[in-house]
Amino acid sequence: MGELFTPTHLMVLAVVVLVLFGGKKLPELGKGLGEGLKGFKDGMKGVTEEANKPGETAHTVTPKAEETVVK
Repeated sequence: MGELFTPTHLMVLAVVVLVLFGGKKLPELGKGLGEGLKGFKDGMKGVTEEANKPGETAHTVTPKAEETVVK
């Protein structure tokens, strides 16, 4: 089995996308994709900064007294 994305595969994919969405719609799709990736990157940066605060642990869960299971 060969490589997943050869130049031929990428050209065929580009032609299919162009036919499906048209030339006028592609800039809008690219802009939306870029904004989404930027938002995801900013969100991940916030999560990393929260986890790196000194004296705190990330995702600490302590059960309530009523939630303990007694057999």
